[in-house]
Amino acid sequence: MRKLLCAICALLCLALNAGAADLRPPLLLTGSIYRDSQDLSGAWTYSKDLYRTGLTDINGWVAKSRMQRYRDIDVTAEEAKGGVGFYEFDMDRGPQMNIPGAWNAAQPELRYYDGLIWFQRKFSARPLRGQRAFLRFEAANYRAYVYLNGKEIGRHEGGFTPFVLEVTEALRGGENRLTMGVDSTHDAQTIPTPITDWDLYGGITRPVRLVYTPATFIDDAYLHLNPDGSIAGTVQLNGPQAAGQQVSVKIGDLADISVKTDAQGGATITLPPPRGLQRWSPEHPALYDISFSTAGDTLRDRIGFRTIAVKGSRILLNGQPIFLRGVSMHEEEFGPNPARNMTEPAARALLSEIKQQLHGNYVRLSHYPHSETTLRLADEMGLLVWSEIPVYWTVDWDNPAVLRKALTMQAETIYRDRNRAAVILWSVGNETPVSEPRTRFHAAMAANVRALDPTRLISAALLVERHKANGEDVTVIKDPLLEHLDVLAVNTYTGWYGDDKLADLPAMKWQVPADRPLILSEFGADALAGYHDASMKKFSEEYQAEYYRNTLTMASRIPTLAGMSPWVLKDFRSPRREHPVFQNGWNRKGLLSETGARKQAFDVLADFYLHH
Repeated sequence: MRKLLCAICALLCLALNAGAADLRPPLLLTGSIYRDSQDLSGAWTYSKDLYRTGLTDINGWVAKSRMQRYRDIDVTAEEAKGGVGFYEFDMDRGPQMNIPGAWNAAQPELRYYDGLIWFQRKFSARPLRGQRAFLRFEAANYRAYVYLNGKEIGRHEGGFTPFVLEVTEALRGGENRLTMGVDSTHDAQTIPTPITDWDLYGGITRPVRLVYTPATFIDDAYLHLNPDGSIAGTVQLNGPQAAGQQVSVKIGDLADISVKTDAQGGATITLPPPRGLQRWSPEHPALYDISFSTAGDTLRDRIGFRTIAVKGSRILLNGQPIFLRGVSMHEEEFGPNPARNMTEPAARALLSEIKQQLHGNYVRLSHYPHSETTLRLADEMGLLVWSEIPVYWTVDWDNPAVLRKALTMQAETIYRDRNRAAVILWSVGNETPVSEPRTRFHAAMAANVRALDPTRLISAALLVERHKANGEDVTVIKDPLLEHLDVLAVNTYTGWYGDDKLADLPAMKWQVPADRPLILSEFGADALAGYHDASMKKFSEEYQAEYYRNTLTMASRIPTLAGMSPWVLKDFRSPRREHPVFQNGWNRKGLLSETGARKQAFDVLADFYLHH
């Protein structure tokens, strides 16, 4: 009991100080896609290590040298020398896998592999001549152990956020050996925990780049639009000459100002309302070419400017009410064997279905930060975004170390995406059962968001309850987390899970707070594409379509409704779903099949959005 009380006290202290905690990653390399870089995508060799012998031996002892995959050694040459030594790995002669991409799609034997795999990529770096060099990993799921030329250069935990490691001193002339251990194992202290309703995948799922910068460079720059039309932001330099530098900030043809960095290399940017500024919106997703320049470096980006706010039960974009016409989406490309390799064409194919075919203006990116490629496309195409980290169902609520992981993931996501006009909502949780420790945990997350990014709205996908009121069934939200949210959101599957009949849905009553907007963050029903049944049996396209018709009728009667993101755009992998006829490892609630076949419910939703 004493240990539990101590843990709760520590959690409360961390929650109260979340806003003051220094969660900024040591290196950001914001806008690195526009920097001088070397793409390390392509064929990497790999070696399975289910028992983790490349990291530790039995009882936690140091791994035996013959097992250490990260060693900078030519095993073939050493074996040719003969002698008593031998090796139980050879990264140079191992099988190959295309990176980025989850290993689960690479080989049938890896489909359900869950553990540690080592990857290797050899590359030649150019002479630096006073420059610096960094490896930027856009994502590796879930824990990463990174070695360059046999020396550990860093580690990272979290499967969907970027991390940067400096390798200026570790690089050598000629060939370099990059080795990376990726462990997909989840446990009670990871985020998420091992049981989800989606495939956790494993591996180096997003690009790896070797980025070159000057000795002193612009590590981060951020701009946003204030409610009064002025522009504010920050810029941060990194390097020996970071202090006292003049930084020129140019916003298209609208503005060109100069600021001076302080002793820590940072500067605040303030700009009066620019004349002629076009505000970003789904109808007109205006993006400006931005440059931040010092005497020795230039950082470029494309940024849109808009405001987002709540007034009563309405969401206001640029001061005008907007109804969020959206859908939820997992990060899986179209195809029978997705590898979570979100290339620009793959991401565009998914988002185009929402924007052009569903007549949508909004996407809920579930249940983790999606790729930077997807976020930048949402900016370009004009799709508002809900973003969340995978605090999903349940985590170890009383553990301060787990909360710290959540706050760190939030920070990594916010710092990556805070220049994206498309992002309007940060979510702090999905379907987490109410308890005091859980609510404290989420309250700390909400406080963290407000400290790091007060320009956007906070929500969470909550559960609902059914109560009797005056003899009628009424759906209510009984959750103390409400007071920490700007926008209320609920997941409801009435008519799919439970005993309710489809015909009863339209008349169902809701009792929700009148002072804030409500989003139906999820609702849906499974259907196997091509399975038809006139009597509307479950898993038929007819049942799913009728479910949508009746649920949309019900939703239209909720006076505070400000948007929706039905579950889900397309069928996705889920080891929980194993009906041998209808599922076979797929969650079938998609409006599209995994290969893009349109189900009847797709047209039902598209028609609804066309007239709303």
